[in-house]
Amino acid sequence: MAAKERSTRDRLLDAFETLLVSAGSRSATLDAVASHAEVSKGGLLYHFHSKDELVEGMLTRLREQGRADVEKMRTAKKGPVDFYLTTSINTGSDFDRALIAAGRIAQENDSRASDALGDLREWWFAVLLEHLEDESLARTIQLIGDGLYFDDTTGLNEKNALKHVRDVLTRLGAL
Repeated sequence: MAAKERSTRDRLLDAFETLLVSAGSRSATLDAVASHAEVSKGGLLYHFHSKDELVEGMLTRLREQGRADVEKMRTAKKGPVDFYLTTSINTGSDFDRALIAAGRIAQENDSRASDALGDLREWWFAVLLEHLEDESLARTIQLIGDGLYFDDTTGLNEKNALKHVRDVLTRLGAL
């Protein structure tokens, strides 16, 4: 069966995120987004009247992706801790691209992006806390996940990082 074709709106948001990740906010102009999405500028303006509206659309979609991720985390076979740590690497998914793009916007002191990323952190933390029933351990695991993501997305890639984390957390009884 053929893959479901992406809506024009999603193609525009994908293009916007891709430009943010690959070249930064200055390059993510309306013209560049339309061109990258292979949509006319009029087609872009039908969905998003400004770059500000593109940011809003991207952050709304990010929150939707985050809610779906939290649900997967909550019901993961190996448990929320393992899911959180395993997914604390950049797999190149749409969700990863959206997270990095939101980070780029947040770095420009846009509180909307910082708020969206903060919401995701709190949703993930709530699942960890519910599972572990220990606030300090839940925050520590979240910070370890942040470190794994930083290590991976900056190209440092300690190849055995997750194995080391799992070994220690298993000894502590957290996995």
